[in-house]
Amino acid sequence: MSIEVQDISKHYGEQKALDAVSFSIKRGEIVGFLGPNGAGKSTLMKILTTYLSADSGLAMVNGSNVETEQKAVQKSVGYLPEHNPLYLDLYVREYLAFNADVYKVKKSRIEDVIQLTGLSPEAHKKIGALSKGYRQRVGLAAALLHDPEVLILDEPTTGLDPNQLVEIRDLIRNIGKDKTVFLSTHIMQEVEAICDRVIIINHGRIVTDKKLGTLVDDNNKLEQVIEVEFDMPVNAELLEGIPTIVSYTNTNGNVWELIFTAEYDIRPVLFDFAHENGLKTLQLTLKNKNLETVFREMTHKK
Repeated sequence: MSIEVQDISKHYGEQKALDAVSFSIKRGEIVGFLGPNGAGKSTLMKILTTYLSADSGLAMVNGSNVETEQKAVQKSVGYLPEHNPLYLDLYVREYLAFNADVYKVKKSRIEDVIQLTGLSPEAHKKIGALSKGYRQRVGLAAALLHDPEVLILDEPTTGLDPNQLVEIRDLIRNIGKDKTVFLSTHIMQEVEAICDRVIIINHGRIVTDKKLGTLVDDNNKLEQVIEVEFDMPVNAELLEGIPTIVSYTNTNGNVWELIFTAEYDIRPVLFDFAHENGLKTLQLTLKNKNLETVFREMTHKK
């Protein structure tokens, strides 16, 4: 396993940031790490990169213990923190040369990562003169300098415009072909576009850990959400007679949002219901859940 986490816990005073967190990630996986603000994402990433120590539990990166083999972990990990720390008075190449000296990397690697991260048009400038998006690229280039086996990226697409987002997505996707990528983000579209798997954390505990497609499909099997517009007002009590209905909400005029737990397609049942009660359906839409919906439901649970 590239990353292995077993029962990691961390407290800040009385606050429990991580509560017996466990998971493992194989080489070549791109895993999205999701959770609300304060859920424990950055804390865990800092533990995996040796910036913080856990109170209890075991964490291994590329077979090295993050507590007892910190140098080995640091050599095999590229880390882009949420608040990208940069020396704003240095030029881009100057900053990357400084990092190359730290990692004892050949200077020729600098031009490689500049090309890889799309920094070429701005590489002659001071970092302080760059846009926020290009500063993110500099941080990503620094994380890639020593060709690490594992990339840990905390909010890597912050501040990027739509065109830059596509480029960085492609970059991360390509990196993930032969490396392990563990990234956190609040942008669900990023996870859907990049990641193979999703881990969601809430209040310091893992609430789900599944392949992206499986997570969304499983939640859609649990519930069907249907928006239907009838041609006339409907008594709410009448709706209670529809098989497997869980709840109903009148959203606008004769439009209702109906939630069912049926494992079969409930739409034919709704057409029969309308016909039997002298109603016509003006529109009927199955509203499948997406990752954002699943995330909200899971992180609203106490």
